[in-house]
Amino acid sequence: MPVATPHHVAVLALAPVVAFDLSIPAQMLAGVETRAGQAAYEVRTLTPDGSPVPTVNGYVVTPQGDLSLLEHADTVIVAGTRCPGVVEDGVVDPRVAEALRAARQRARLVSLCTGSFVLAAAGLLEGGRAATHWRYAQQFRRLFPAVDLDTNPLYVADRGILTSAGGAAAIDLCLHLVREDHGSSVANRVARYNVVAPVRDGGQAQYIERPVREDAGTSTAGARTLMTEHLDRRLSLKDLAAHCHMSVRTFTRRFRQETGLSPAAWLASARLEHARHLLESTELPVEDIAARTGLGSGTNLRQRMRDALDTTPSAYRKAFRVAPAAHTS
Repeated sequence: MPVATPHHVAVLALAPVVAFDLSIPAQMLAGVETRAGQAAYEVRTLTPDGSPVPTVNGYVVTPQGDLSLLEHADTVIVAGTRCPGVVEDGVVDPRVAEALRAARQRARLVSLCTGSFVLAAAGLLEGGRAATHWRYAQQFRRLFPAVDLDTNPLYVADRGILTSAGGAAAIDLCLHLVREDHGSSVANRVARYNVVAPVRDGGQAQYIERPVREDAGTSTAGARTLMTEHLDRRLSLKDLAAHCHMSVRTFTRRFRQETGLSPAAWLASARLEHARHLLESTELPVEDIAARTGLGSGTNLRQRMRDALDTTPSAYRKAFRVAPAAHTS
């Protein structure tokens, strides 16, 4: 549901920090604006003592504060780190652990890439499910056996803590935060400005064997276009495979290679996303939206929204009906 404005985001950087991870929250969140032109998020970077932090990329970043910034944060994001004590030994500075545990009582916690090691070392992931970069999965499991590590999805949300895989998965998670806070339309505008895909569902695989390509005869992109343009139609695997001039077996294998999802899972995500858009931007009855998006009935749409978003169509519409403008500076 919508968050108060501005929503204070504190990004923790531990040396040596992954520069790409550190840049994403500011890029994806700091420029989001409300309809009234107010900043939706205030993003600040911090280090344990406020000192400049070296990056794994060879340059130094000057933060805006120290651990005291966590005391007033609404969302705390831990950027990826290559700190040997954390990723090799599973130990974090006791001051950092204490500050994160205190923040957990009032703030949403997020980690990007190996930032999950920091949350786990602070004891915040024990007994729960989490994600991290697939390359560091073996180390993570060795250090934190009490955490249910899932190396498949782009990001995981569990008990109010969100953890992402490596690299661009951090972008997907930040867009997810915007979508949950301000709705689909705002998140889509932010994605469009940053020239990234507006929705890659959190359950999508981290490692996609074959990048999505538009080459006729070798890609399933044409089937995705067909599904998107006809969400209200029942298209069988045979229909989709024939559209791409493939056998069903080849089509199914290539679809998963290119998207990380099965055709059915990809279509379900696309239908729900379009339903969210219609709830935000139109006054169409729930039954009509369900029909237009191929979800069949209002009852089915309500169930899908409860399962995926823990809300109802009416509550979602009430929260996000008037979509605020969003852009990045």
